[in-house]
Amino acid sequence: MRSKRINKKWIIILLLISGILLLAFYPTPQQDPIKFINRESKIIKTEKVAGENWLVWLYNNPVGEATLWTLAKRKVVSSLYGKMMDGPGSAEKIQPFVEEYGIDLGIAQKQHFSSFNDFFTRKLKKSARPVNTDSNIVVSPADGKCMAYADITNADFIIKDYRFDVKSFLNDPVLANKYHDGSLVVIRLAPYDYHRFHFPVSGSVSPIIRINGDYYSVNPLALHKMAEIFCLNKREYVIISTPVFGDVIMAEVGATMVGSIVQTYKGNLAEKGKEKGYFEFGGSTVVLLFEKNKVRIDEDLLANTANGFETAIKTGERIAVSLEF
Repeated sequence: MRSKRINKKWIIILLLISGILLLAFYPTPQQDPIKFINRESKIIKTEKVAGENWLVWLYNNPVGEATLWTLAKRKVVSSLYGKMMDGPGSAEKIQPFVEEYGIDLGIAQKQHFSSFNDFFTRKLKKSARPVNTDSNIVVSPADGKCMAYADITNADFIIKDYRFDVKSFLNDPVLANKYHDGSLVVIRLAPYDYHRFHFPVSGSVSPIIRINGDYYSVNPLALHKMAEIFCLNKREYVIISTPVFGDVIMAEVGATMVGSIVQTYKGNLAEKGKEKGYFEFGGSTVVLLFEKNKVRIDEDLLANTANGFETAIKTGERIAVSLEF
């Protein structure tokens, strides 16, 4: 009798395991390619997504979603992976990665790296990213794909029917009131991008506000399933006070497999184009918030966003101008 009960128990366990395996390999829906516009050529291009199959599985498969909620979004996973990328053995991943994504190491300050993270956080030659020094111009703080909104209250953010929640993002209802009808720029960094970020304007810098959160992917494949990711992920921000642009919020948002957000600037003054910090391994995002009637975002960025396209931009290039200009 006892033997029959044991056999029945194992049969149930095997059936459960079989069911989970079947769900794990259940076909995921076909994903639309991620399209963006090259700002210089104005040509529409298709993004090559690092770890695309993994992302699709995490956000579109029942077992993948369970894995996401219980494990993949956790800090410990991203931190452990980040530490792996610090190990000398990870250096062997650099050359295949460079070749697959066509990365130009000729503009880097060095070409030999001790680990993948050493390569990932590489510095560029100063000439590689010239900065628009006009005092009335806001420059891009990072390399990446940009979305821009002149008025947050009149524009859906990323997905139809979802609006950017300033209060949740800043975790400060009083401060959020200054920006609820302001302008928004979001720059998404893919794993193959240059991962140091720079000040977009000059001014005095407030103390850093750090908000704990999860580590969801910020890739559009994930955002189309969970538009509120930016308000769930770990993030930190400062307020850059300027006489020309008002109080500009600059925020860095962590993501899946981002080992750390590292701030390298010193003191309480920002100089436009100077390095503010860097992201260790993983995709990530920089967010800029402007008060109402302080800046006019460049028309091509607004038009591309309105048409459903991100725009590829580089650190130091113009993205907005003061309304007083």
